[in-house]
Amino acid sequence: MEEEKGPVCVTGGAGFIGSWLVMKLLQHGYTVRATVRPDPERKRDISYLTSLPGASEKLHIFYADLDQPGSFNAAIEGCTGVFHVAHPNPLKEQDEKIVTKKSVEGTLGILRACLNSKTVKRVVYTSSASTISHSGTNKEIVDESTWSDVDYHRSLKVIETPYVAAKTKTEQAALEFAENNGLEIVTLIPPLVIGGFLCKTLPSSVHLFLCMIQGNEHLYGYLKNKSIVHVDDLVNAHILLFEKHDAKGRYICSFAQVSLEEMSRFLSAKYPEYNIPTADYLKGIEGHKTCGYSSEKLLKSGFKFKHGLEDMFDGAVRSCREKGFL
Repeated sequence: MEEEKGPVCVTGGAGFIGSWLVMKLLQHGYTVRATVRPDPERKRDISYLTSLPGASEKLHIFYADLDQPGSFNAAIEGCTGVFHVAHPNPLKEQDEKIVTKKSVEGTLGILRACLNSKTVKRVVYTSSASTISHSGTNKEIVDESTWSDVDYHRSLKVIETPYVAAKTKTEQAALEFAENNGLEIVTLIPPLVIGGFLCKTLPSSVHLFLCMIQGNEHLYGYLKNKSIVHVDDLVNAHILLFEKHDAKGRYICSFAQVSLEEMSRFLSAKYPEYNIPTADYLKGIEGHKTCGYSSEKLLKSGFKFKHGLEDMFDGAVRSCREKGFL
């Protein structure tokens, strides 16, 4: 453990990325305030947070919801930094206007609380590669200067438009608010986030990543040349950019782009006990063309990726086995 730091707030602290971030911040010596969705009957099990090393002394749980932006005020007051990870549940919120309004207004409310606190020095917002993936320019590799065109994505008539719209408009609104109000903010843009998970539910990204192991053939097309990053690398990037005084703007955090065929060959060798579809079979799978992402800006800031494909699959498979999903 390092010297005590903070306090810092992590919104969405019970989720896949949020819980990892809470764990790593505690390891780095921070006092952490984690927000979780209200649970009036206290039925939700968050022992995976409260039992983390150092949690009894340095972790404080606050209940807050994006539907009520003011509910984050108490958690943020007196903090030195905020890691805004929370986002409306895409499995429950399907209406584009509703999910976008909730995400944007909730985020702006959080940023106002940061501004009013007079103590928050920097905000790190967890964005998504969906904010840069759909510009309609057909570029093979994109960087932080790229923005998705929501109208273009809507014209594709695929199911993810509410998420793409909400994440894109929220990040744009957050950056504009910060610039207009003198608030320091950096945004992190990850692709598919993979690895072991602390939370009790199966993260949607891990569910997609393991579709060939679980036999979910209807998902294969979504992994056509998919860019990926290990959750540990992603949260380490969050902390680096929070602590790096000259960090500014958007940062892509993408380890590599991997094809379905490459995943098949890896899985067949690593997990022979599963009936993995062959690379030849997968050549016939249709999917949406996706671009790759340049992490050059993040790497130039001093960041180094530590985890490759093997770590991603090993962690995901291990957690799924431990929690009964495999």
